[in-house]
Amino acid sequence: MNYTNLSNTELKVSTICLGTMTFGNQNTESESHAQLDYAIERGINFIDTAEMYPIGGNAQIVGSTERHIGSWLNKIGSSERQKLVVATKIAGPNRGLDYIRQPLDFSKKSIHDAVELSLKNLQIDSIDLYQMHWPERVMNMFGQRGLAKIDSNWQDNIFEVLSIFDGLIKEGKIKHIGVSNENPYGVMRFLQETEKHNLPRIATIQNPYSLLNRLFEVGLSEICMRENVGLLAYSPLGFGTLSGKYLGEVKPEYRMAMFPQFTRYNSENSTKAIKLYRDLAEANNLTIAQMALAFVNQQNFVTSTIIGATTLEQLKANIDAFEVVLSPEVLSEINKIQELIPNPAP
Repeated sequence: MNYTNLSNTELKVSTICLGTMTFGNQNTESESHAQLDYAIERGINFIDTAEMYPIGGNAQIVGSTERHIGSWLNKIGSSERQKLVVATKIAGPNRGLDYIRQPLDFSKKSIHDAVELSLKNLQIDSIDLYQMHWPERVMNMFGQRGLAKIDSNWQDNIFEVLSIFDGLIKEGKIKHIGVSNENPYGVMRFLQETEKHNLPRIATIQNPYSLLNRLFEVGLSEICMRENVGLLAYSPLGFGTLSGKYLGEVKPEYRMAMFPQFTRYNSENSTKAIKLYRDLAEANNLTIAQMALAFVNQQNFVTSTIIGATTLEQLKANIDAFEVVLSPEVLSEINKIQELIPNPAP
């Protein structure tokens, strides 16, 4: 396992991060614990979750992902917990999640309530990395390519938000902060307010990045490399589509069958691109999943790649894929496909 520093922090993290959004819905508590045990055994020390997980949630199961992780952390004991980096997220507005805390904003009360509940669920005293799951303002994310007009209802409160996090860091309840599903404007505004007022600095940005969605390379990659903000790349397998399994019969237990509302990766152009990537991988004695994960792992701006699985077999295969190093020739062919069908799943 390879390790790197979380940008501008003392935290050493594995370049593979265990994503957990299936825990509590697709995975039972015992299955979740088995995945965590295996991940740690393989050298992963970085775990990512969120207050809104599991995906496909409802009022009965919301928060169970954090609770499953919490019961596991309690089981392994405090000395082992100290070796790990645990990240979670606060949900923002604009998502219709009426079954979790209301209102979904970044007011002082909302942030404090969310942090306290996550600490309780995770059974820990401090969150290593606390992230804003998506911005408060309406912007282009979750399948939207562009922004037709700015959100006139949003009042710039980034100074206030950073001040709230500053207080929580001084209390010891969180250690570092990050953003997620952000764009260049948002990243720069957070960095501006940090520099101007000596407030906590965002260490990371958690955005989608895969063979099907390389929009991070436009604008954000330069900002993050120059400003030392690390990308935590999520959906490196495009919600499982880059395993190639959706090119055949879609089985009821597949995630896209269980959650048909998640349409980001099932466009006609995505399917065309996946077939081309599959053919390229097979021509080089690789699986498409191996090629997809290796591609993300080889990008200079990626601090850690978030992988998830519903079975131990999938988890093992995903971790093993990080041993693959793609040749310049394969990378060149990947770029040709990207030029032919650019970013089909924004």
